[in-house]
Amino acid sequence: MTVRVVLADDQPLIRAGLRVLIADTPDLDIVGEAGTGAQAVQLVRDIQPDVVVMDIRMPGMDGIEATRIITAGSETARVLVLTTFDDDDYVYAALRAGASGFLVKDMALEDILAGIRVVAAGDALIAPSVTRRLIQEFVGRPEPAPERRAANGITEREREVLTLVGRGMSNSEIAAHLHISVATAKAHVARLFTKLNARDRIQLVIIAYETGLVSPPR
Repeated sequence: MTVRVVLADDQPLIRAGLRVLIADTPDLDIVGEAGTGAQAVQLVRDIQPDVVVMDIRMPGMDGIEATRIITAGSETARVLVLTTFDDDDYVYAALRAGASGFLVKDMALEDILAGIRVVAAGDALIAPSVTRRLIQEFVGRPEPAPERRAANGITEREREVLTLVGRGMSNSEIAAHLHISVATAKAHVARLFTKLNARDRIQLVIIAYETGLVSPPR
């Protein structure tokens, strides 16, 4: 199955580099390019890609607002945000906006390809250990958080699974902790996606913190 990709970046050289890289990759196909967030939003509506590789700093509508619009709409495209280690404020804002993962612009090109595939498959790009560190810092920041939400409509076992997801555990780690099979753990996580209207694992981690199931470090 070919992953259909839109590149959104105001730097033509970056888009050109990714275009050349992906052109030699049989399972990835660039179906559109945008130089602004507004163009990216329109392309998603018109083309219905699987993944948008989204820059953050773009003229006019930036990548964060574009991500918020795309993930709030009926489109199924997932957003993979381009950032740098010095852009923490943007990372947290993009995470709030619904991004499914993060790339660093100077990372290996093969890692970028792998990241696109991971996000297209419906998974979070960030490994569990990194997720713990990123989310813990994110939830402890002083900027206003959205209204505290309740994880209504889930079973007690699903609540346990959500708590463990919030602690950064993988499905296999959850299975071992709860003494269940990996397939059962995966099924619980899948039901949480549906019941809590979460697009991916990163959003489940955020929900675990926002509902108070997991507390940030003191």
